[in-house]
Amino acid sequence: MKPTSNRRALPRDRPLEIAEPVPEPAQSELFQGGFPPQAHQYPQLRFMGSKYRLLPWIHKVVSRLTFDSAFDAFSGSGCVAYLLKAMGKQVLTNDFLNMSATVAKALIENPGTTLSRESLEALLVHDSRHRRFIEHTFAGIFYTPQDLRFLDLVSWNVRKLDSPCEQAIAVAALIRSCVKRQPRGVFTIAGDPEHYNDGRRDLQLSLKEHFIEQVGVYNAASFDNGQANQAHQGDIFEWKNGAADLVYMDPPYVPRADDNCYIKRYHFLEGLSCYWEGLNIMQETRVKKIEKRYTPFSYRRTAIEAFDQLFRQFADSTLVLSYSSNGYPDLAELRQLIRRYKRSVDVFARGHRYHFGTHAAVERAQVQEYLIVGYE
Repeated sequence: MKPTSNRRALPRDRPLEIAEPVPEPAQSELFQGGFPPQAHQYPQLRFMGSKYRLLPWIHKVVSRLTFDSAFDAFSGSGCVAYLLKAMGKQVLTNDFLNMSATVAKALIENPGTTLSRESLEALLVHDSRHRRFIEHTFAGIFYTPQDLRFLDLVSWNVRKLDSPCEQAIAVAALIRSCVKRQPRGVFTIAGDPEHYNDGRRDLQLSLKEHFIEQVGVYNAASFDNGQANQAHQGDIFEWKNGAADLVYMDPPYVPRADDNCYIKRYHFLEGLSCYWEGLNIMQETRVKKIEKRYTPFSYRRTAIEAFDQLFRQFADSTLVLSYSSNGYPDLAELRQLIRRYKRSVDVFARGHRYHFGTHAAVERAQVQEYLIVGYE
């Protein structure tokens, strides 16, 4: 793919004006009006900061831009990349977390492959040689002994599959199963899910039952959009896998309250995605966290330079930045940074509430969500 730096992203006779903030839409308004039908199949992951509920708004903005290829530089849960794929674009993704790259391989890079019944049955066959690392490491911390043994078994058997796409579907299904089975969907507090069982179906099903169900969900979400899509894992500043017409960016940022550490909340999922190979477990922690990976976007002393480097790196592409009013640097600073590399910068704002964490945290999570578009 080649960048289209000489092509205007937005025709001059149809300019985008800076949008006034609008309130969060009612649930009934979501996913209406020209939204790609395939995008409805996305298996939602309740990750912190997920843009899932903002997808119709994101689609409304980016569908007015001229581009054939897109790069999701911080793919996270994969929902925006999945939307772009459903729009028929050639999509590249990157994330520095293996769990996110694995989900993207299952949903974005995957050209329509499904995990066959024979492969599913093979994943469930007992193999006495399988390792018991999860069962021994997380006993009494997360899940039941039966759940932990199941994770060990499937993690062992998945490596026997010949198809990388089938492997990715299987691991993605394990990840979503673990999120649904875990109370509150995070891994910051130890505890048997039975202790928190409030009657919800997700807490009543075993991980095996969840997994079989989620394989079907990911199979249904698998599709071929006729493009050569790719999913990668790595540091964004070391990206060497090609350019795209549009670069969508949803990086970590310095929050004004609480923290934004994915590893703190999802360390178990990151470990599970690679069976903890190459990861250092902090044995002194109750929940067996892994070491946090450094990102300059999460610290005030380095965030502005990180954003500047990011915009400079992809200056030949149309830039679309997702950001929030509760982050640092602020909107004015970000607009100035993008204007170093783009002649035109438009800002769209939408009221949004992130439904995540304690009640107090949710109240604080009422924000203005921004899409900052730099072009020409």
